[in-house]
Amino acid sequence: MRLALCSGPVPSTSGRQQTQCATPSVAPCRLSGGQQFLGGTGALRQTLQPGQRRRAAVVTNVAAPPSKPQTYANGKVVKVAPSHIRNFSIIAHIDHGKSTLADQLLIKTDTVENRDMQAQYLDGMDLERERGITIKLNTARMKYVAKDGETYALNLIDTPGHVDFSYEVSRSLAACEGCLLVVDASQGVEAQTLANVYLALANDLEIIPVLNKIDLPGAEPDRVKREIEEVIGLDCSNAIYASAKKGLGIAEILEAVVERVPAPADNRGKPLRALIFDSYYDAYKGVVVQFRVTDGELHKGDLVKFMNTGCEYDIVELGVLSPKPVEVDALYAGEVGYLAASIKQVADARVGDTITLKKRPAEEALPGYTEVQPMVFCGLFPTDADQYTELRDALLKLQLNDAALRFEPEVSSAMGFGFRCGFLGLLHMEIVQERLEREYDLDLITTAPTVVFKAVATDGTETVVDCPSKLPPGNRLASISEPYVRLEVITPKEYVGSIMELAQQRRGEYVDMQFLTETRTTLVYNMPLAEVVTDFFDALKSRSRGYASMEYAITGYRENDLVLLDIKINGEMVEPLAAIIHRDNAYYVGKALVKRLKELIPRQQFRVPIQAAIGARVVASESIPALRKDVLAKCYGGDISRKKKLLKKQAAGKKRMKSLGRVDVPQEAFMAVLQINRESSPDE
Repeated sequence: MRLALCSGPVPSTSGRQQTQCATPSVAPCRLSGGQQFLGGTGALRQTLQPGQRRRAAVVTNVAAPPSKPQTYANGKVVKVAPSHIRNFSIIAHIDHGKSTLADQLLIKTDTVENRDMQAQYLDGMDLERERGITIKLNTARMKYVAKDGETYALNLIDTPGHVDFSYEVSRSLAACEGCLLVVDASQGVEAQTLANVYLALANDLEIIPVLNKIDLPGAEPDRVKREIEEVIGLDCSNAIYASAKKGLGIAEILEAVVERVPAPADNRGKPLRALIFDSYYDAYKGVVVQFRVTDGELHKGDLVKFMNTGCEYDIVELGVLSPKPVEVDALYAGEVGYLAASIKQVADARVGDTITLKKRPAEEALPGYTEVQPMVFCGLFPTDADQYTELRDALLKLQLNDAALRFEPEVSSAMGFGFRCGFLGLLHMEIVQERLEREYDLDLITTAPTVVFKAVATDGTETVVDCPSKLPPGNRLASISEPYVRLEVITPKEYVGSIMELAQQRRGEYVDMQFLTETRTTLVYNMPLAEVVTDFFDALKSRSRGYASMEYAITGYRENDLVLLDIKINGEMVEPLAAIIHRDNAYYVGKALVKRLKELIPRQQFRVPIQAAIGARVVASESIPALRKDVLAKCYGGDISRKKKLLKKQAAGKKRMKSLGRVDVPQEAFMAVLQINRESSPDE
């Protein structure tokens, strides 16, 4: 038994008098007389005047939620005790129905009105709706009344499913205590399913298996249950059968979240610590930060400090996403919300930083997130040199919203001033380029993507090469190492032969093959990352008719016989078209590349030679014929010497034009290396 202090009547937010009794779960606040009072939070916080009568009351050890929870947004957002908060996310392979399930949860809890509902409601970007994929993690707070009559606050985080956005998944899982593992009842376990489960297990989350799309004619939920138990090792005896499209099993999912996902720890009495898991830039509010409160309480108007950067700001707006912003007076341990504090410098509030109070700071920051390493690099250059500053500002703002993006300034003799950018994969690169062009109205040229190599010079110095132009000269180069990945492919057994042939063509080394079930097989290969990030995923889908899935992880660097393939157009070296490739493929890649460039580069008034060279040796060559005027049209007769004179005069003009002429290379030509026809490779 413990004693708590109760005060007399205090004014409530509604204007009526009410009596407040504190419980042990409520954080203490300091009284003017130097005593402590276990008062409420937010609008119910109070202080006793000197001399005001106090009386002792006996309370139990269990903290009960308020009899009448504080609500916002016409009752759609409710403030409850930490014991009635559930933080969970949805993880799955791409196209297994995560966003559709999130839509049904919003409808079932009346978070979104039916008239406002649309498919992929949480996917706010037009790009997400066009491609039908989730790119950014999205949060939504839902009010749910369970079967036991208690009111709960459910914080949902919808996550991407593509391998290129696994960093978004890892950040969202760090803000949760549980997750819904959604598996397509017709497709079964796929590569990204395994990868996401391993992330959830690393964060020690409660995993609730959900078999989605049970309404499909080809659904085999019993087989998929056995597959999950055998492949993942997850108990599926209490798995939930659902159909997000038909709305089946949604009530069971909500009840499972309430019953099986653990509540966050009640740490309201500790100094404030909140972890930033996402942020974005608003033209009017500045940087808007999304965070999970781990310890303590946060109130509107508080002076907060970002522990890693040391910056201090007054909170102007504090709220939760439901899924639209709803302002609240306070957030405490276990809750997920956002704040705006007129932060104009995007570098002041980074993902993974810890928020604390200036007046009562925490002693130690939260661990944050593991720094992500880019796998693919490319150059981004504005077509108009005057847009360089706008491109830099746009990248800074986009990096705030996309923590996996890395960039640094780059100068190219052919392209001018731009940036060398690092991405997690080709899809990530395409999305960033499209977002820059759409959201910031920029016209960009993108160079061919490349991976990070390591070059060792003859004097023993090692150079990190993320751009072919940074490779040391051949006479000072001792060796080149390239990154390797462990590639795991899950496919139906009838496509095994075709996929093994593809892996062999891409310099893959066979490691293992296992049958997950009677019809599904997993193939494991060690393969150079440069072969994976080009068009391997597209080729894999083509050969398996879309049924195969893949997952890969960096294993280290290996020394290989790699060479620098230079491209010369009209005698000038074009750095953005250079590539570091294996010597055995140099001739075939060079031949295919110059042939492709001949088709893409428009004809000029003079002949344009295109050459692929390794050092001083040309390995492939093509030429674009000149646009010629018919100077003999007016010679309907006469001596042949007259015609020769006109042709000689034209040839002299073409020669002078070639020495002074400049060839404009279109954007498509810089991406030609990705479209090289592999049919001509020697391995095939």
